[in-house]
Amino acid sequence: MSDTPAGTFRRIVWPLAVAETIVWAAMYYSFPALLLEWEADLGWSKTELTGALTLSLLVSAASSPFAGRIIDHGHGRVLLTGSALSGAILLVLLSQVTSLWQFYAVWILIGLAMSGCLYDACFAILTHTMGDQAKRAITLVTLVAGLAGTVSFPSANALASLFGWRVALDVFALVIVVVAVPLFWHASGRAHSHSRHEPLPVGRKLDAGLRLIRSPLFWCLALCFVTMAVNHGVIINHLLPILDARGVHNETAILAISMIGPMQVAGRLAMMAAERHVATSFIFMTCTFAAAIASLSLYWAAAIPALLVSFVLLQGAGHGVVSIVRPVIIADYLGRQDFGLVSGVLASFFMVGSAFAPTIGSVIWEWGGYDRVIQFTFAIALVAFCTLVVARLIAGR
Repeated sequence: MSDTPAGTFRRIVWPLAVAETIVWAAMYYSFPALLLEWEADLGWSKTELTGALTLSLLVSAASSPFAGRIIDHGHGRVLLTGSALSGAILLVLLSQVTSLWQFYAVWILIGLAMSGCLYDACFAILTHTMGDQAKRAITLVTLVAGLAGTVSFPSANALASLFGWRVALDVFALVIVVVAVPLFWHASGRAHSHSRHEPLPVGRKLDAGLRLIRSPLFWCLALCFVTMAVNHGVIINHLLPILDARGVHNETAILAISMIGPMQVAGRLAMMAAERHVATSFIFMTCTFAAAIASLSLYWAAAIPALLVSFVLLQGAGHGVVSIVRPVIIADYLGRQDFGLVSGVLASFFMVGSAFAPTIGSVIWEWGGYDRVIQFTFAIALVAFCTLVVARLIAGR
């Protein structure tokens, strides 16, 4: 087995990148891709259906620290592979639901499976395994897996149109079993042999946890992550009605939404070009500031339509980079000791923000319309920026 960086990337990082693309496409993006199919066929409202996704993400958030602890103890291979396999089984069960309670029950369990095989679990393994090469490895994974939505939406809709949404879910499950599960098993097994993690002794875990929650840096990062998650979640889930309220033609609105994914990939490529010359913490601060400017661009897009281009570029690129630099910032500011647990706890904040974002947007809309919604996203992006400034000062960076 090659120990060279190129060999490690070939044997570990690339297989994880492909596997992550598949599980994201099949387990996460299948919900928005098939939402209209479910609404039409099952007769449940969007509110009833999306409530299942909110619960699923909350369960995923709550279980992320436990997934991180499993990784810290060297069981990442079992976690990734088992979670992906469980997700495939649950997609098959989802294809058989006939009542709303069954739909909710399956999605709650899918949330548990997602916590063990999506980005945060994968990034924790790469951080333990790759050392100083972790950011490069994480960047490669997100560059590839950033296309998961591009894979999921057209394939789900094509399969649903030809054979129905139930068959589409079965096909997604089959791809996970045939492709993603073997890749996870192969890559995470090799990652374990390269692992550099050293979990704390049992008697010191409580003290380590107490020191963590007493750390101002921890709470700065937690606040930054949750505000960025709410910012992006509110905008993405309400973007179509926001653009409609601002007089943007429906076809233009759909084009704008579809371009956010490619802009995420573009942002990650730009980060790769700049990372040798700019500190990661500065890149993260730039992303939070970009999100604030994106909200301003969206706010004034009704008066200056060209600003819609600025919004798509900044919103997509800024949040595309955030998913890469989050684990790197955690390691830089809080260390790599018990990284799985630490990143899992902070991931919980991010996922809770994502879970509640659609509802927060709806409540603000009912109170003051979409102008207030955009103003809110601008404000919380500034909060994220300020918390990072404070974190840099505390850390002396």
